Amino acid sequence: MKKILTISSNEQVIDTVKEALTKFERYFNGEFLWFTPQIINYINYELPEIKVLDYTSEDTDCDTILSTINADPWLHYGGIIAVCASRGKKQTLEELKDSNILCVLTLEEFKQHFERLLKLILANQQFIFHRGMQNDFEGEESGHFSFDNDLLDIQFYSSFLVSYLYNTSKITEVNRFNLQIALSELLINALEHGNLEISFEEKTKWMEENGEIVSLIEQKRHDPKFADRKISISYALNQDYCSFTVRDDGNGFDWRKYTQKETEQSEELHGRGIQLSSEMVGTLSYNEKGNEVTLKLKSQKNTSNNIPGVLRTFETVTFKDREVICRENEQTNDLYFIVAGKYAVYSGRKLVSVLTPNDMFIGEMSFLLNDRRSATILASGNCRLIKIPKIDFLDMIRKNPHYGIFLSKMLAQRLFNQTHKTIELQKLLNEEKNKCL
Repeated sequence: MKKILTISSNEQVIDTVKEALTKFERYFNGEFLWFTPQIINYINYELPEIKVLDYTSEDTDCDTILSTINADPWLHYGGIIAVCASRGKKQTLEELKDSNILCVLTLEEFKQHFERLLKLILANQQFIFHRGMQNDFEGEESGHFSFDNDLLDIQFYSSFLVSYLYNTSKITEVNRFNLQIALSELLINALEHGNLEISFEEKTKWMEENGEIVSLIEQKRHDPKFADRKISISYALNQDYCSFTVRDDGNGFDWRKYTQKETEQSEELHGRGIQLSSEMVGTLSYNEKGNEVTLKLKSQKNTSNNIPGVLRTFETVTFKDREVICRENEQTNDLYFIVAGKYAVYSGRKLVSVLTPNDMFIGEMSFLLNDRRSATILASGNCRLIKIPKIDFLDMIRKNPHYGIFLSKMLAQRLFNQTHKTIELQKLLNEEKNKCL
């Protein structure tokens, strides 16, 4: 069961969450707090998967709570739904491009959409609840989403996909920012100009008269002509690249007109949006009809984005190719946090494993068991580690109990993965054995 921490003293927010939880009691457990020190303490101990951060609560220091979470990547597990009083504050929070915020809603939007957000979270929990723990990424990961003509869906899907990639170290900080802008731009184009057939002239006139576009989108998306149209995102992630394809059910457009270099200074909305997206991520590839576009980014390799701030005070050590990090049967029990590189693990002169930043630590077994090193570990290429003396890490666990909890979760996940691999290997052996009979 996943935990939802509601950080609020606003009865409207609290009642909205409680009512929604009655329909999802099999999946979510709610907790309600408003006192800032108590909230930070709770987050450190309990690691709640979802945090509802209510900026309308004057009794709570939401900025301090958000900063505390941002300062420690091991608290990035799950995500934040931010609630605010006005569209101005909503825009300010959205402009932060915070990798922990799944979406930002006004109070009225939150009351209207929170239950649907829980459904979206449940449907996509493989992304959200693995955000704080890097996963095994040796193969290819792919999938497909389809959703209605809704700005909330666009915000949710673009935010959690980009955040997932960043928090699992698949893209760099720069590419996180660029991809967020490009993906959002392409999805909004698919909504406005694709499915809802809002022309540049129609949008310009509406905004001149009303100062916003949201009401026009709401009006159009309920039109029977457009109501059944969908937007889809397909993705493919591997060690070399991250690819996204956005498709709408509209009539398409002459994309060549808006991708020619001479339109770079154009004042037209289409041209600027497409040009901006292209500048953010490189070449965009369209289908002939113009209702499907694909963008690609290079994957970040063997480098961690998730270095807790407290670890940065310790010594960073570098190793060249084939240099020894530790030897089998040594009595040292320092812990190493993997910043970058790959590491070959040898036991009895046999290669038994290769560690990357996905594994986070080197030497946790001798650290936990107070025993000799169980293997010899060599650097593969140029590598960087943070060396943490045992006594200092134990002191950090005393001050930050979630470090111990997180380490336990990581080891449990590693054991689960190893058990799964063993089962799969046994199946293959059994199949080969049966063939020989």
